[in-house]
Amino acid sequence: MKAVNLEKLLPHDIPAGERILWHGRPRWLSLTRRAYRADFVILYFAALTIWNVYSAAGDSGWGAAARVAAKTLGIGAVALTLVALLSYLSARTTLYVVTSRRVVMKIGVALPIFINIPFNQIVSASTCVRADGTGDIPVRLTSSARIGYFVLWPHARPLHFGNPEPSLRSVANVAAVAETLSRALRDADGQPEGAIAREIIAPAGPRTGAVALPEQAPA
Repeated sequence: MKAVNLEKLLPHDIPAGERILWHGRPRWLSLTRRAYRADFVILYFAALTIWNVYSAAGDSGWGAAARVAAKTLGIGAVALTLVALLSYLSARTTLYVVTSRRVVMKIGVALPIFINIPFNQIVSASTCVRADGTGDIPVRLTSSARIGYFVLWPHARPLHFGNPEPSLRSVANVAAVAETLSRALRDADGQPEGAIAREIIAPAGPRTGAVALPEQAPA
């Protein structure tokens, strides 16, 4: 892991005996679609363009409708570009780290912060796997380790406002990363291979599978 030495992964030196098992970033294009909802932005401006063209054509003719369509599509393109740029910067400034003792999230574009999640604060974790191999790994925390949803966003499980779950978003080869985390949790808790106390499955569509990780006992 030579890349480990290229940047400061953790807010302080790694304690003796702790090993980095995996580190990576979100895939920015997947993050754009899944976290920043670029698909909805596209659909919104497409529907708005159709509506504006229909309205303008009936009132002022097809020439005016074409001008309205161009204006609406231009605004939509600018909005989509801003969303993609924000997602790209978010992905580039984010670093997820799984060690033998904790999960670390370095997040924040303008003001980077480190979030340390020791394994004894993880109640359970789940994995949402998408067709392209990317996916999310949200972790449910003990009540004493609660982190604000908007502190985490977009690195939080969507719509879980009451009990925010930090999430490794849009991770490439997510099944392998999930297995790494699962094995680390088992080793830290002394669980046997394949021990799964309970599944927490992320919402899965027809092109999505889900893989559960073992539950940890609260500290």
